[in-house]
Amino acid sequence: MLRKRNTKIIATLGPSSSSPLKIHSLFQAGADIFRLNFSHGNHDDHRKRVFHIRQYEKRLGRPIAILGDLQGPKIRIGLFKKTYVILKNNQRFVLDLNPKEGDQNRVFLPHKEIFKSVKKNNKILIDDGKIILNIDKVLSDQIITEVLVGGKISNKKGVNIPETFLKMSSLTKKDIKDLKFCLDLSLDYIALSFVQKSKDINDLKKYVGNQTGIMAKFEKPMAIKNMDEILQHCDAAMVARGDLGVEMPPEEVPIIQKKIVQSCRDFGIPVVVATQMLDSMVESPSPTRAEASDVATAVFDSADCLMLSAETASGKFPVESVKIMDRIIRGVENDNSYRQILESKQIKLEETTSDAISSAASQVVKTVLAKAIFTYTRSGATAKRAARERPTVPIIGLSPERITARQLALIWGVHTIHALEPKSFSGMIDNACELAKKEGIVKKGDYVVITAGAPIGVSGSTNNLRIAKIN
Repeated sequence: MLRKRNTKIIATLGPSSSSPLKIHSLFQAGADIFRLNFSHGNHDDHRKRVFHIRQYEKRLGRPIAILGDLQGPKIRIGLFKKTYVILKNNQRFVLDLNPKEGDQNRVFLPHKEIFKSVKKNNKILIDDGKIILNIDKVLSDQIITEVLVGGKISNKKGVNIPETFLKMSSLTKKDIKDLKFCLDLSLDYIALSFVQKSKDINDLKKYVGNQTGIMAKFEKPMAIKNMDEILQHCDAAMVARGDLGVEMPPEEVPIIQKKIVQSCRDFGIPVVVATQMLDSMVESPSPTRAEASDVATAVFDSADCLMLSAETASGKFPVESVKIMDRIIRGVENDNSYRQILESKQIKLEETTSDAISSAASQVVKTVLAKAIFTYTRSGATAKRAARERPTVPIIGLSPERITARQLALIWGVHTIHALEPKSFSGMIDNACELAKKEGIVKKGDYVVITAGAPIGVSGSTNNLRIAKIN
């Protein structure tokens, strides 16, 4: 199924979208990747969803990617005697390691690592920033604060501590259990929450090796500061705007989104823009004009993929949400200004044969008016390099590795096929031409461009470019 757009769509599965029929309908509506959110649901629920996706994939004959999103550490306060209290501005309030129920003056904070991480004048945000505390003093078992912004504070509300490196692992015991489950089911990407530095990615790699791709979630200010080193160690990135919007001033989030998307393109790493893209569609059959503009902005920024969360997982209109996102993306990509903006953005090419071939392929397409670029790739690197150039024609990514074929579903403009590896370069060209005709991409007399590596089967050796005429 050749999509009539380049930007991909992730649909999160949940109570509103777990039946085989709903999964099929989401894919037909335009979903390219399915996300399992391990903050919700149990393993039996997720296992059934994976089974339905793989059964549908088999019938469809097209690779479908599945992303497992780990929950990560969730910092929360404890309980109050009366379930909630009202904090007043300028009062003293203590967070401590005493597990007793809290009151107007104190509450339990069951995270010892935080007491070793924070210092005077750090800010603590509670309940998505509705309550703001300023630290006056840090003791071994108490954090004494002044309430800057008060209000109602209730049981187990979330805590954010912006611009502070927290001495906590990104992987909890729950995450490690969920990770093993993801690997047993051969999921194609694992999204890591609470990333602060590249060590967090490398710690996850110790568990996964080369079994799956790692997606770093940029949701903390420390991750933004360490962006380049994190991008050097991950396989994909996500702009998780929800937590970023809590820990950073809202006016900075759109700028950071653009910066992450451009950096990912420079690094040749696929990037997902996520959170509240069509949030009103959880309850409404149509989005607000502001949401439509938000989706369009991410497409203009050249993100590889946009993600729907509650809209498809628990909303009333999951299929409609995908259809509308698909329509907005196609509307932007068919606008003349979209191509002008793409071509105005310079990317940093490496001084390698692979980058030279990929860059040349995009230019050759324009010169001979080719209808498609075919990339044969074992690791996926060839297709990623081709996509990084944002060519004007579809990229057909063919791989003998099933996981690579699935992972390419995340990449801008790549239409992925799991195919046997040709035994010769001439066989590769013949195969590309036949597939182009079969997919309805070309007709007699049209040209296609083929890029691949020689010797065949060696990863990271893209060194051949051919132009083929369809007979």
